[in-house]
Amino acid sequence: MPSEQTNDPTSWRARARAFAQAEVAPVAESIDRTDRLPESLLAALRTSGFLGLQIPERYGGSGGDTRATVAVLEELARASAAAAVEVAVHVSVCAAPILQWGSETQRERYLPPLTTGRWVGAFALTEPGAGSDTASLQCRYEPTASGFRLRGTKMFISNGASAGLVLVFASRDPALGHRGISAFVVPPGTPGFSVAQRLEKLGLRGSETTELVLDGVDLPAEALLGPEGSGLRLALGALTAGRVGIASCALGVATAAFEAMRSAVRADPADWKRTLVARSYADLEGARALVARAAERKDAGLPFVLEASAAKLVASRVAVSIASAGIDVAGAAGVRSGAPAERLLRDARVFPIVEGTTEIQELILGRELLDDDRAPNA
Repeated sequence: MPSEQTNDPTSWRARARAFAQAEVAPVAESIDRTDRLPESLLAALRTSGFLGLQIPERYGGSGGDTRATVAVLEELARASAAAAVEVAVHVSVCAAPILQWGSETQRERYLPPLTTGRWVGAFALTEPGAGSDTASLQCRYEPTASGFRLRGTKMFISNGASAGLVLVFASRDPALGHRGISAFVVPPGTPGFSVAQRLEKLGLRGSETTELVLDGVDLPAEALLGPEGSGLRLALGALTAGRVGIASCALGVATAAFEAMRSAVRADPADWKRTLVARSYADLEGARALVARAAERKDAGLPFVLEASAAKLVASRVAVSIASAGIDVAGAAGVRSGAPAERLLRDARVFPIVEGTTEIQELILGRELLDDDRAPNA
């Protein structure tokens, strides 16, 4: 990647659009049908530079900022939401936290295999009994003579089956509350770490969602990411950034649904269909503006919790509404299993849940708007 392109969102978008058309779109239906990303696509992703976004070149990364990442994820998701989510999780909530919180030794050890795609990254916070309530983790860790030992189960973990590196969050003592949660880097081949099952889903098929088990996983002291007890702060920061990425994926699905609907209405321009196109366009551009604002504030080093939650909330809703309108326009052909409109609606319906549910985003927005001194337009 030429250095002059590394921070140019327009160049990244053009690159991602060409990649999506050549590598992703031809296998999108197969990804959904088989619930797998083909090895040919994974191989192409390894050399695309997308897995190294937001990571400096000295660690093997591709550079780029949040605006570049937003552009890439939207273009990938227009072809396949599953492929886009694979990249979003890898970049936003695995590689980026290691860059931000890791020691220089950890960065040099873990980032190069992540940026080159030799390892896929995952983020293991959610548990069977702890989803949105991130402070009530049941996964436990205890200090040992040489480091730490982890025991517990993680659920609904994206990229979990093929992950080469997983960020795992565990609590030392429930009595300590959020101060007892720490983050650990679990590399491939660690004894006691296993994939219990791969879960089937309504949408985002092809994006792995797994249950992970840590049965007495012994880790060296240097596996601790950030200071002990800082895990919840690390996780929430990663999730805030991750919401911008997931909003971008939702935006890509919404864009694909809108373009398909507009094409169909051009062929049959009934008034009620024109109304759906007009309404969908306004919704889509509103969501696009929110995603762009969140990315711009993050890149500027400004607070962006409010903007990230607003972008995720609205982009998710818009993806569902436009994909649903696309079904209305397509009619009987749209509800056939495997039809593009049907796949887009199933994919869209997952976005209000992942990376924090709609209700969680509303709670965050309420807190930020009512308890924070920062004005919404500041």
